[in-house]
Amino acid sequence: MFKPQNRIAEPRWIDWTRLRPGLVPPGSGRPEVAAWLRDPGSLTRAVVQACAGDFGVVVQRQDWARALPSEQRWLGASPAERCLVREVKLRCDDTPWVFARTLIPATSLRGPARRLARLRSRPLGAVLFADPCTRRLGVQLARLDARHALYHAACSHLDKDRLPAAIWGRRTRFSYAGKPLLVNEIFLPAIPARTS
Repeated sequence: MFKPQNRIAEPRWIDWTRLRPGLVPPGSGRPEVAAWLRDPGSLTRAVVQACAGDFGVVVQRQDWARALPSEQRWLGASPAERCLVREVKLRCDDTPWVFARTLIPATSLRGPARRLARLRSRPLGAVLFADPCTRRLGVQLARLDARHALYHAACSHLDKDRLPAAIWGRRTRFSYAGKPLLVNEIFLPAIPARTS
């Protein structure tokens, strides 16, 4: 996998309300992702509906780690606090459409929220949106390129000569069972344009 020497850890995240028409261009053969970025519902549900084939969740990683600095700030976590980090790819047939990185602070895995540590290949969105008490507390968007660690994690399945110049993602801070968690959703080159 291609790893540039001048990589910076994080992209510049902006509040979703600042997304202007034309800010997310289709580019050379890249699908329009603005509609995916703006979707207020369950991304899992939207991907399942758009996938004419077999939908699946492939777990890439699930372990304890520290959040990136901007993730810590947005979660209100201390730099020393460890989070359960779950990275998955949402696939249609065998093609990854979305890379998702979820961070759940250790202090959030108490009470009913403990079930989030045992999802395995079950989509997180199915659990979050099944609970009417789940709240979306904020959404931020970013353009990711080869300088960013999340870009490389998201594009790890692509050959070096097929890497896109940039990809877009959003991250959402949720309250589930009264506890905070953060979900990054990075839209991969194979995701189709939204039709609705």
